Amino acid sequence: MTIQVAASASLPPDSVSGRLVRSGALATSASGANSANSASAKSGQLSAQAQQQVAQLKEIDRKVRAHEQAHMAVGGDLIRGGVSYKYQTGPDGQRYAVGGDVLIDSSPASSPAKTISKAEQIRAAALAPADPSAQDESVAAQASSMVSEARIELSLQQRQEAAAATASRDSNANVGQGGASLYSGVAQSGQATVQLGALLDSFA
Repeated sequence: MTIQVAASASLPPDSVSGRLVRSGALATSASGANSANSASAKSGQLSAQAQQQVAQLKEIDRKVRAHEQAHMAVGGDLIRGGVSYKYQTGPDGQRYAVGGDVLIDSSPASSPAKTISKAEQIRAAALAPADPSAQDESVAAQASSMVSEARIELSLQQRQEAAAATASRDSNANVGQGGASLYSGVAQSGQATVQLGALLDSFA
């Protein structure tokens, strides 16, 4: 199973319109002002408003990329695939990342102890960015639950192993006592000791 950690960013309402999509990233569409700015960009000129929007887009692009790279760096081999970015074309004709997400493997490991270690890495990856999103915090909470459940399972497993070890020691002790009695009886039978002892040795 994989879960998604995501980053999203938005521009002031007077510069862009948008809608929230399932991944938590912002899908944007150009407003009428953007269309006019795009026409100006083709002629090599940008209005003051368009220049401001480009500056905002550049800053958002930088933050989104840093956010997702933080997930990638800590998630390591738990990350499935690369970053999926959501782009917006600015008035200068360039594409800027305004959202992104990565998928991280959240399936249980082969043992409770390994699941604890894996879940702790998932939680660390989710909270790695300086500004975790709501989705990131949700993933971190899920990972914390995984840790708690795995610790309960590990504790139960350890108790079962300890009980089995105690039962095995008790069983071995009883076998040893029975063997001592048998050899004591054989020793009292004189000549049969060698033959019976040999039979016992053959089954040892």
